[in-house]
Amino acid sequence: MATVSRTQDLAAIRLWLIIVAGLIALMVLVGGATRLTESGLSIVEWKPVTGTLPPLTEQAWTDAFEGYKAIPQYQQMNAGMTLSEFKTIFWWEWSHRLLGRVIGMVYLLPFLWFLWRGAVWGPLGRRLWLIFGLGALQGAVGWWMVASGLVERTEVSQVRLATHLVLALLIYAAIVWTLRRLRPGAESEAPARLRRTANLLVVVTFVQLYFGALVAGLRAGRIYNTWPLIDGSFIPDGASLWFESPWWRNLFDNRLTVQFEHRMTAYALLLLAAFHAFDMMRAGAGRAAIRGAHRLLAAVLAQAVLGIATLLMVVPIHLALTHQAVAIVVLTLAVLQAEQLAPRRMPVPVPEDAVPVGQPG
Repeated sequence: MATVSRTQDLAAIRLWLIIVAGLIALMVLVGGATRLTESGLSIVEWKPVTGTLPPLTEQAWTDAFEGYKAIPQYQQMNAGMTLSEFKTIFWWEWSHRLLGRVIGMVYLLPFLWFLWRGAVWGPLGRRLWLIFGLGALQGAVGWWMVASGLVERTEVSQVRLATHLVLALLIYAAIVWTLRRLRPGAESEAPARLRRTANLLVVVTFVQLYFGALVAGLRAGRIYNTWPLIDGSFIPDGASLWFESPWWRNLFDNRLTVQFEHRMTAYALLLLAAFHAFDMMRAGAGRAAIRGAHRLLAAVLAQAVLGIATLLMVVPIHLALTHQAVAIVVLTLAVLQAEQLAPRRMPVPVPEDAVPVGQPG
């Protein structure tokens, strides 16, 4: 009976984490649409509880609109906007925030239930607590991002936007890794260099996601819409890449530099994925690991093609969101490949003599 109960608990935990991961992926896409439609500053207050409800009366809508009129984005970009037009951007941002609240509840309530049952403990419990803490931090980071666009600026800080996105995807990646750890598997016999390459692919993917968020935040995809040349050459002139002082500001604020580093990281990621796939076959790694490397390479290649098309067509929203969706696929496959090659060290079964909380011994 104890074995059956533990098996059911693990199946329930896997289903729960799959749902949470799916919701996070959806939220990333809704966040991307919110950014592309310039909707992120339409709600100028952070009300974690009462903000769950949208305006329910005409007066409430008027008050929300008046709040938006007080910020620079309306005054400098959207002066003359009608209430009906405001409602369109409001619903995008409200949906994004509501989805964040839903994810919080979908994670917290089952987590408390599993804790009460004694179904999570040891390494699994620590990992789930860490994911919970990162989720709580994400809410604060989201408001920190929005607050950057309420005074003086007409949009949120691209650095804070990138931080917000990468943290969301870090939570997503942690859930994907944990899900894969919950499935039994043999210890990988792959050489250490393959593990290092797989881990490096995850790191480079995160770097590329960060640069992509900077590109989105600066609207840098709407300029230099040529490929493979950028600003007339494959490698732009140094004076254009590094004109801001101090030099490091160009990495975050210079639209040419930001787009260039996004392109170069894409090339590096593609080459690294191709090398990893070739090296997996040369080393005679397991069939599943080789398939994983090939799938990752295919996804990175598709993502590169989508990125080029999005740039050449000057960022149509459907292509931009598809590009973002495939980025999530690339991250998922990179994490799964790294996990598959990593040592299996997280025991998950509850000990035979464990007594669930709230039940007699």
